[in-house]
Amino acid sequence: MNQKPSNAFIGASWIALVAGMVGYLIGLWRSDMLLSEKGYYFTILMYGLFSVVSLQKAVRDRIEDVVVTDIYFGLAWFSSLLSIALLIVGLWNAELLPSEKGFYAFSFLLSLFAVITVQKNTRDSQVYKKPDSRQIKADYSGE
Repeated sequence: MNQKPSNAFIGASWIALVAGMVGYLIGLWRSDMLLSEKGYYFTILMYGLFSVVSLQKAVRDRIEDVVVTDIYFGLAWFSSLLSIALLIVGLWNAELLPSEKGFYAFSFLLSLFAVITVQKNTRDSQVYKKPDSRQIKADYSGE
């Protein structure tokens, strides 16, 4: 069953993504870190966002019987977990207040969750707009 996500859910997902990313980036902008440290945390955010979208797509493709190699599936999981581990290691060793560390951790996790949801909503909306080609073939063949 393909059901289009509600506009409220789509909007909430985008708001969560923007809130997480903007909060994280404003925190980086206003911090007293070296530029190299800011670059590290920015790269971890971008890597994390890309890796969880890739993982979500691979999981969804497997559910829908689209071929996904075990190597790619494993790399998607590895990349997602690695981005979280790199953030943990960076924050563990950072000279930041515990409240700042918590802020970065939670805005990072909010961003990861939200980008997965935004990608899922985008894919569900596209599937809803485009009829299933298997159903069209079945309709014409009389199955």
